[in-house]
Amino acid sequence: MNREESTLSELKSLALSAGYIIVGTLEQTRRPDARYQIGAGKVEELARMVEEKGAEKIIFDNPLRTLQNYNIAKATRVEVIDRFQLILELFRRRATTTEAQLQIQLAVLQNELKHARERVRLSKGSEQPGFMGLGVYEADVYRDAIKLQVQTIRKKLSVIRAKRVLQRERRTELGFLTISLAGYTSAGKSTLFNALTEETALVDKSLFTTLSTQTRMVEFDNRKFLLTDTVGFIDRLPISLVEAFHSTLEETIFSDLIVLVVDFSDPIELIEKKINVCLQTIDHLGASGIPMITVLNKVDLLKLEVCKEKFESLKGKVKNPIILSAKCQTNLDELRKNILLILENFQAAQFSIPISSNIMPFISWLHQKADIHKEEFTNNSVNVGFEAAPSVMEQIRRKVQDLNGNFQLITASK
Repeated sequence: MNREESTLSELKSLALSAGYIIVGTLEQTRRPDARYQIGAGKVEELARMVEEKGAEKIIFDNPLRTLQNYNIAKATRVEVIDRFQLILELFRRRATTTEAQLQIQLAVLQNELKHARERVRLSKGSEQPGFMGLGVYEADVYRDAIKLQVQTIRKKLSVIRAKRVLQRERRTELGFLTISLAGYTSAGKSTLFNALTEETALVDKSLFTTLSTQTRMVEFDNRKFLLTDTVGFIDRLPISLVEAFHSTLEETIFSDLIVLVVDFSDPIELIEKKINVCLQTIDHLGASGIPMITVLNKVDLLKLEVCKEKFESLKGKVKNPIILSAKCQTNLDELRKNILLILENFQAAQFSIPISSNIMPFISWLHQKADIHKEEFTNNSVNVGFEAAPSVMEQIRRKVQDLNGNFQLITASK
């Protein structure tokens, strides 16, 4: 129910990954209707399709307001969900760790909190699929109950996050540089992770196979690094879901290098769209200043001339592109060589500068140029630990001196 065919195709993939059997689709291009999202005539057509096909649930690609959801459920007599709710449902099915399960519960409750008052009001009139049982609540009581659950989950997540911070600090003390595999869901990150670590992380054609990070030691040319497989990105992933998974996605923020994995077998327009989604998500996480290698994966599915044509189209649009096949382990040595080329030259440093009006522009610039490991603000100063390429390091040293700060290089153990 969106004007982009590629978006409907992705919605189908999400539904299939969540275990649904698709019995029909319906599209309409028009301005969103305040009452139904789609037009009243289209609602009648949808109701007939539901009855003829024996459908048990309707999934909208567009976000639905509570009133729209209620009205469509009333007209069709089946439960209605939108893309966000479908993603949450898929995440619930795939979550295996305590942290992932808690993060998903948090996202569900935060979403419910936004719509709680309206859902309670509508359910008092007559119960519809998806609104059952809420009529017995008063809106404020219902909201307070949700808020209490949110607070409980946040406390549990803070304990898990504290442990993760300790683990990260320990890795930093040991001098290990970290590499994060990032990318659109189903791009082949876990396959590449397995190829580089000789592990057996779960690989599946379905979307969102990986919902929790996993980290392993890898060794390239006698140099050891920590490699992390992260949660996949997706177009229009709600901000609340990104925030709920923030502690997991932090592994991307605190890495020394991001390997962005791209499904090179997709049509070029879709490749560019997915790359933009990934870069926007990375920027939202505050990791845009971290060095990046772009892996153009699944080259085994392409003919040579098509591969060359796509590569030319992406020139200048991606950072440090490398064509490979994680499944066939083709060109992995080229990836290792490029990782070493970037990380071997990294230098670690720290500085302390007194608080002044010029600090924030400098710190903002630093986030774009260096990999920040520590950032502490006190009443009198800001203390930062980071890593950067030698050429950038000299610029930072001069800027710190101009701001009357103390700068110190750190020798990292190998």
